[in-house]
Amino acid sequence: MNLASIMVSVDLGAAAADRVQLATSLAKRFESRLIGVASRQAYPPSGSRDILSAVRVSDVERAQANRDLEQARLLFERSTEGFGRASWRSDLAHPPRYLMQQARAADVVVVGRWGVEDPDPSSLVVLPGPFVVEAGRPVLVAPPGIEELRIGRVVIAWKDGLEARRAVLHSLPFLERADTVHVVAVSSEPDDGGSQDVAEYLARHGAAVTTHLLRGDDLIAAEAILGFVDREGADLLVMGAYGHSRLQEWVFGGVTRDILRNTPVCCLMSN
Repeated sequence: MNLASIMVSVDLGAAAADRVQLATSLAKRFESRLIGVASRQAYPPSGSRDILSAVRVSDVERAQANRDLEQARLLFERSTEGFGRASWRSDLAHPPRYLMQQARAADVVVVGRWGVEDPDPSSLVVLPGPFVVEAGRPVLVAPPGIEELRIGRVVIAWKDGLEARRAVLHSLPFLERADTVHVVAVSSEPDDGGSQDVAEYLARHGAAVTTHLLRGDDLIAAEAILGFVDREGADLLVMGAYGHSRLQEWVFGGVTRDILRNTPVCCLMSN
């Protein structure tokens, strides 16, 4: 299996250049088309006393938004210089909504991680949590500082459900190129949730797979998974997103939210 089209969210944050380099390296490896996407909303003025002043402020805000988008385009073009299959899309629009619309043209969308200790996002940023819910495509969440994805060792965080099944299916182009794949289930019971079936399925696709049952419950699942990722020196974590109520999980916390905030490696998620 292959990825014909990779899309990357471009903003003016500190990690944007790393993210574009990462997406470019993947596009070269998979011989894919690479699409850079950015958008910025020209916010209506608040507190304007008359229509004329509101129009003037709107023009100033629109001009600034266009300057920001031009900076994002230049960043993308610098990072993809010499790569002939790159193209650019931008608009004055709400960044998450615009990226969701454009995602129809991609096999996978690369966005940045935004953890507690990460720099404040720019006005062009697309936060990964809400985006994963609505993208309709697998989303590769990239932490700051990663310019290339080796795909040597992959960990699949398995919990039987539609989200995890989709994540495994969507990750096949990566898994087929991996040296080793670990299917990890976290449970307080001896039942592995069907992880052995998943391993056998992936083995039929040519992957070298092992299964692992980590004892614990949902309260420590994220910590257990990230601990395993660290011990194995994994390059990529694959998992389904939002196994519980999507709003409840994002607002009150959960495995998805904890991993999105703390993952030190790239994370491929499907919903």
